[in-house]
Amino acid sequence: MVTYVVLGNFTDQGVRNVKDSPKRAEAFKEMAKTFGVTVKEIVWTQGRYDIVTVIEAPDEAAAMSLGLSLGALGNVRTETLRAFSAADMKNIVGKML
Repeated sequence: MVTYVVLGNFTDQGVRNVKDSPKRAEAFKEMAKTFGVTVKEIVWTQGRYDIVTVIEAPDEAAAMSLGLSLGALGNVRTETLRAFSAADMKNIVGKML
């Protein structure tokens, strides 16, 4: 599984309906399952981003399909970051010259 951190900002539509945000988060978790993606964590944040989500996807295509499907709903805009665990980094830096 590949881990991603998804940074989200509410759109104008999303802010207008912010009271529905927890309900939409649950719907997002169900949507993710249809792509074989597991939502590990969703938190609402103050500052530059409104929502931070950690997901695990079987591959890049699944993560991309989920992100596009979420964006098409019109409530959030996202930025997706590939994440690496400490074990991953140990392996990566072990291959350095």
